[in-house]
Amino acid sequence: MTPEFSSLQKAVQHNCHITDAANAENYTLCIYLLKMREYFRWEQGYGLVDSLPSDALGNWVSERESLWDELDAQTFNPLQIDADEFDPFDNAAINQHLNEQGLVYSAGLGMQCKPNFFLGKLEQIEEQDGFRLLVSSTEYARGLVAPPAVSLGNTIVIRREALQHYLWGRVEEWRWKSYDNPVGKAIACYPFESDPKQALDMMTAAEMQTVRLHEIGEIKAGELLGDDWNKMLLLLPRSKAEFMVRTVRDNLADAISTLPDLLQSNDPARLHFYFGSLSAMRKEMSPALMQAYQHWSEKNSLKLLNKEVERSQTHWREVAQETLNVFHSTDEASLPGKLQQLLETCTM
Repeated sequence: MTPEFSSLQKAVQHNCHITDAANAENYTLCIYLLKMREYFRWEQGYGLVDSLPSDALGNWVSERESLWDELDAQTFNPLQIDADEFDPFDNAAINQHLNEQGLVYSAGLGMQCKPNFFLGKLEQIEEQDGFRLLVSSTEYARGLVAPPAVSLGNTIVIRREALQHYLWGRVEEWRWKSYDNPVGKAIACYPFESDPKQALDMMTAAEMQTVRLHEIGEIKAGELLGDDWNKMLLLLPRSKAEFMVRTVRDNLADAISTLPDLLQSNDPARLHFYFGSLSAMRKEMSPALMQAYQHWSEKNSLKLLNKEVERSQTHWREVAQETLNVFHSTDEASLPGKLQQLLETCTM
């Protein structure tokens, strides 16, 4: 590890700590503890199947919370690369330098407009159909929240290690509860009982395709919706309206990219996991799609799913446009309530 890399890694991790300090308290206790366990596992280098030492974990949580208390309300540091200084959100310029060094970086705003930073080893670069795909393997800096993928303009960053941690968490959760649910049906398609490592590798490879398709859908949805969509989101932090607006875009992205490919490939594991991973809000706003999935799961017929996916492409595009119309015609104070009122009537 060179001094330059060490300095960069520390700077990115410092920014991760700052955003964690500002946002960690927003989770419920159960979700917070699960995320902290996974974060500790990553930072301390434990394998996904390793048992975690409870005393060390408890001490680490206390130390991390003390660090966050010290960093609360601090501003993000710029990044020094090759003697140049960069704004930490200047993804394009930073990656132009780092990709040549075998590194990949991303920074952006996630749910509730929370900043998110990441630095990892660049595993693959792919150019296709106007999109640039960057795949990372080992992660050198990350925060409490580690989204498996993010789209930055026409660039898609997929974080293999973060995805694998997420998938293993879903496997462990299912093992604790053993529900006969879509995630359980997906897990049953892999040899987790006989060879969990191979099964996780297989599942990660499969789900990387789904993640990639969703991010392509996000980019296409962004082209349809324009810059005003993100301006609208900035006015809705920490509200039900924000979750609903994000759900509309997610549903549109999947309707035009993810779901058509999933249906064409007809891979049971990926289909089950897709529907098992939908948030409660997405399920609530897409009852007909969930019923079509249930029909496929029971009857092994894609006819109804194909019909609902085709219908959803028009539906969510129209809902997105109505959402923008409300944004353009409503004052800031009334906007969350007006959007929530609209979207509660726009289920499919």
